[in-house]
Parts: sequence; structure tokens; C-alpha cells
Amino acid sequence: MRVLVTGGAGFIGSHVVTALAAAGHESVVLDALLPSAHPGGTPPELPGDRVVIGDVRDRETVADALAGVDAVCHQAAMVGLGKEFADAPLYVGCNDLGTAVLLAEMASAGVRNLVLAGSMVVYGEGRYACPRHGTVRPGPRAEADLRAGDFEPRCPDCGAELTPGLVAEDAPVDPRNVYASTKLAQEHLAAAWARATDGRAVSLRYHNVYGPGMPRDTPYAGVASFFRSALARGEAPRVYEDGGQRRDFVHVRDVAAANTVALEAVRQRRPASFAAYNTGSGEPHTIGEMAAALAGAYGGPDPVVTGEYRLGDVRHVTADSRALREELGWRPRVPFADGMEDFAAAPLRGSGSPLRDTGSRREGIAVTLPGA
Repeated sequence: MRVLVTGGAGFIGSHVVTALAAAGHESVVLDALLPSAHPGGTPPELPGDRVVIGDVRDRETVADALAGVDAVCHQAAMVGLGKEFADAPLYVGCNDLGTAVLLAEMASAGVRNLVLAGSMVVYGEGRYACPRHGTVRPGPRAEADLRAGDFEPRCPDCGAELTPGLVAEDAPVDPRNVYASTKLAQEHLAAAWARATDGRAVSLRYHNVYGPGMPRDTPYAGVASFFRSALARGEAPRVYEDGGQRRDFVHVRDVAAANTVALEAVRQRRPASFAAYNTGSGEPHTIGEMAAALAGAYGGPDPVVTGEYRLGDVRHVTADSRALREELGWRPRVPFADGMEDFAAAPLRGSGSPLRDTGSRREGIAVTLPGA
């Protein structure tokens, strides 16, 4: 199988390319090499059997990259909360316009197999149980409560304390920030494309992905990258709120394997049209626990719990990934403790370490669009 991997030079994309090669598949990498994903400049080596340097929003570049491919693995996106709402046009442009252009060109080229990098952020707050009202979905947390250090959501009906649980794919979606909204829009576009073209699309709703090759010192990275970057500078990781936020930290190699499995499924015409799968380790941990484990593996300094907060953050979101296991046969292989040991010793992107040399060659021209 010949697979176009958009964002294939990035953190997750480069691991997907490696996993595809190990499974005997060819990869075409399309990447704009945005500074937010590649701090420190262009990587000296790029993965893939063919590389097209360009922007997924440029139709000619995308059409060139699609030539001769059997499937698309769409990883290209701006991630994280960004710095402020002024980033909204960048997120919508990169994530939603880019996806629309890609899907339009796939329709024209007759490519009918898609795996999309989704995100658990589409759920907003996770699943909660109230002792009186059963399963409930609390609204956004009030800033006054956050300022007062009252971080836990309460039952919207009676104000009681809630017990967090696992979110299944059929839970209502409730994106709480611009990034989350763009990730949900990507899924809607993919579903519409699948219906219109008789295509097959899978969205893998990633949890907190971490591992070797994360970009360092960028506001668009995930929390694991923030902490690892701080440790590399000799600084203590700064943990927001009280550190009790529950997340599912899944190693990038497991996520790459999930993409390979999903690509095999769409090639076999599964699902019938569009399906979303939670993609997590199944081992929820608090952000405080993750910071402590990473700092311990790195050799310190110990994390500092700041009590600070960001509007738009959710308190707890951990999902049930049984459907991906049972329907597509994927299994995460990297335990939390082993993954943190590995991540503590691994170089970060932008720290002067080259990407793995996979014998790639560069093709195409650089395409820079406004805001890219």
C-alpha cells in the first residue's frame, strides 16, 4: 500500500511513516515544515519514500502528492490551545481549510481511503457520575471558581461532587476551545466526504500523545512537551491547577501502530462509511503524576504545582478505547512507567538532534500561504 502521510515530517507523522515502513508499506510525505512543529529550523533528514514540501491548503501541491497513492493518513494540523483567541484563523485555516482541500483533491483523484488524526478534545469535559442524578455532563467551569482554587466540576443539577469515568465514542461532543472545534469540524468534513464518494474514513481520537521527537519550547505543543522542555532547561515542570487533572497518556509508537491498523481496515472497506475510535492507553493518570514520573526519570528537578489555570482547559477527560481494540485488533504496548523512562532520555525536536534517516529524498517546492 502506498500512503500519503500529511504532516509526515512532524512528531506523530514521522512515527507513522516508520510504522508503515515496518509493515511493508510505502509513504509519500507532505509537510509544510511549519516553525510551530519544527522549532530550530528544517530537519536535516525527512522520512518517507517520497517527500513533497508544501502546504496542505495548496490544491496543486496536494494533487501532486496524491499521485499513485492508495490511502491518506492525515496528520497535518495545528495542535494545542495556542496563545490566545487571535490564533483562531490559523487553527481554522490549517486544520479545517486544509482538510477540505485535501478531501476535495482525494475526491478528484479517486482516493477513497482515509485515516484522520482526531482528538479526545471533541468531548469537552469527560464522563461524570452524580450520586443522585447518574451520568451528567457539567458545563464549562466558572472563572471565579478557578481563581478560588475550586477546580472540580459539580453536578449541574444539584451541585454535588462528581466521580469521573470513561467516555465512549457515542458520548455527546462538546468542544470547549478553538482547537477542539476545528478537530470536530475535520470529522464532519471527513464523514461528508465518505458519504459523497463512497469512501471509508476513520478518525482516531488521540489522547495525550507523548514520546521521542516532540517539539520543544513551543506554545503549540502538548503538556508532556512543556514538562520535558522545562527539564531540558534545568527548570521544574510547572503543573497547572492542583495537578489532579485526569488524562490518558499514550506513547507515540502505540499511536503510530493504531494508524497502521486503521489504514489496513479502510483498505478492506471497513467501516461502512465513517467511524471514530478513541485511542488511548487505558491507564488514566493525573497530570501531577505524569510530571512527577517524568521528572523522576529525568533526574529532577521536581515539579511545582502552581494553581494557575487556562480558560478552555477541561478538568478530566479519559476515554474507553475498547472499540478500537475489539473491532480493529489494536493493542497499546508501552506501559506508562516504561514510556516515561523512554521519553525522559529521548531528544526533543528542535534540540539539535536529527530525525531518523530513512533514505528519503526531497521533492517539490516550498509553498507558503498567508498565516502559514
